[in-house]
Amino acid sequence: MRCVLDPERVTLRRRMRTALLLAAAACASAPRSRPERTHLQPLLLEAIRFRTVAGNDQARLDQQQWLLRTAASLGLVARDAGPVTEIELPGPPGAPVLGLVVHGDVQPVDEKQWTMPPFAGVVRDGAVYGRGAADDKGPLVQALLAMHALRDVKRTHALRLLVGSDEESGSRDMKTYLVSHAPPTYSLVLDSEFPAVVGEKAWDGLAVLPANLDPGSGKPWVIEEVDAGLAPSIVPDLARLTLRWREGTPAWGPLEQRLRARTLAPGTTLEIENRGPLLDVVVHGRAAHAGVNVEGGRNALVSLAQIVAGELPDCALADVVAFAAHAGADLKGAALGLDKIAAPGWRGWTVNVATLKKEERLNGKLALVINLRRPPPLTGAESKERLYAEVRRFSPRLEPGEIYFGDEPLVFDRNAKIVRRLMDDYERATGERPPPAISGGGTYAKRIPNAIAYGMWFPGKPYTGHDVDEKIEVADLERGLEVLVETLRDLVSGPPLQDPFRP
Repeated sequence: MRCVLDPERVTLRRRMRTALLLAAAACASAPRSRPERTHLQPLLLEAIRFRTVAGNDQARLDQQQWLLRTAASLGLVARDAGPVTEIELPGPPGAPVLGLVVHGDVQPVDEKQWTMPPFAGVVRDGAVYGRGAADDKGPLVQALLAMHALRDVKRTHALRLLVGSDEESGSRDMKTYLVSHAPPTYSLVLDSEFPAVVGEKAWDGLAVLPANLDPGSGKPWVIEEVDAGLAPSIVPDLARLTLRWREGTPAWGPLEQRLRARTLAPGTTLEIENRGPLLDVVVHGRAAHAGVNVEGGRNALVSLAQIVAGELPDCALADVVAFAAHAGADLKGAALGLDKIAAPGWRGWTVNVATLKKEERLNGKLALVINLRRPPPLTGAESKERLYAEVRRFSPRLEPGEIYFGDEPLVFDRNAKIVRRLMDDYERATGERPPPAISGGGTYAKRIPNAIAYGMWFPGKPYTGHDVDEKIEVADLERGLEVLVETLRDLVSGPPLQDPFRP
């Protein structure tokens, strides 16, 4: 007897078979990081609670001990390597080492500006808040859990996580580490943005000092004190200038009226307090990462300098304040004559008028510090020469000084094997293929041989590192873990890359 099949039923069976095969393939290749997701928030909250700002050696040691214990609980090998902590997932004998590099230290904070304690670790509205949540303790926890997820994968590489301790305050840790330790064969630095970062701008630090502190003339008041900003890599969210009445009964009323009538820079607010012989002029703005998200900040120091223009006595310190307004007139360096000096594709310079206070690196002298992120083609020496000339041209009562001009841009070939591999891994994990990134934020990729930045921030998302109320969305924390597991599964189980930084 001949059986005649219903064509619609045959089509349905074929579709079901295809769907089952696709589902099986997806299960076989999908990252096995789901169980690790449950540990992301608790571990990140623990890491945030270590106050690892520059100078807090006890917090650094406490965090290192926590890292050693946590790594052991995850089945990983952990070692104290001085300023760096090594955590390893071993490979076959003699296998090449794929490095993961993060830092455990964080930028300083002004706790009064936060809406929650910066080192408490708080989960609110689908995000983890705290200093380091984005930069770089979130990626630290993601790296630990990604390594744990790969324990049962057959590996052709060893996987080694390096956790540095002073990336935010000098990066001496990796230099010390490399004196007695061989670097990984090649490394991914998890301290920037997705996908592969093929260019990192240089980090320049210009200081502008008054030639003298003579109180000057021309006004019935003098500059008593000025204090603004936290660090060069943070857009200042608070700037304060205090005036003192020279003699007689203070009459601040007309000055207050003029200042309040000034137009404030967008996103900044003015506060004036009359304290008898003293008048405080305070501007509030919004902090942001000076290299990655300077556009998201609202510079309180520049706004203050613009507000008091023409109201300060004729003196060198007033010229310093005026130079803050001059340099901060735009974010791309046009006022400093830099906007036309940039290689194509590098998105120009980034300028952050960062601090005006007594500077420890200049023996406690009062100085304006401007942080610039420099693209090719200028070298550090050429940048320094041009900026020094600009300061002297602005006023003979100003002296230029150096915070740091020793950095150079980091450039990768977009067709390099490692770049193409990372781009493919990111696309496979997300279904998206944005162009390779150019970053204004420098990373350990400049400090370790054969290293490139890869994540962990997703393109198009406002970056909150260095910001007040720094946070990372839980969804992005989980998604980043999935991308990292997929990427590492590919790299550590595949054939070692030969000359990975060449096409």
